Amino acid sequence: MLERSIMQSSGFRNIGPTDAPSGFQLRVRLPNYRGQRLSLVDGVDVTVNGERFDHADNLIAVGGKTYDLATLRTETENRWPLDELATVIVAKPGGLSVGVHRVEVAVRIRQSYIPIEFQPSVISETRTATIVF
Repeated sequence: MLERSIMQSSGFRNIGPTDAPSGFQLRVRLPNYRGQRLSLVDGVDVTVNGERFDHADNLIAVGGKTYDLATLRTETENRWPLDELATVIVAKPGGLSVGVHRVEVAVRIRQSYIPIEFQPSVISETRTATIVF
């Protein structure tokens, strides 16, 4: 079952070898009332303890595939189902330190029926999360 929060409490961890992490990941739910075609997902900005990781640099894994922003924008076959989590993968050599972090996620969604000058809609949330090891 998905949590109400956009950023889920599970899945926040460093990635790569334990002694030399290449970054970190977190899991997010779609902040929409229905599923979304991936070409309308405009990435996810992540800020950890004031350090911003831009949506253009982060990867998103959904439906068993991993996408960069350019690939997301051209993906017309696959969707992000409402009941499925996406994993946001952030490159940060050395990963994050063990402990509690202040994390803000900002999911950028475009809607086909909204004029382009008012897009994307950015839905953000801030919470604390812990890196265990």
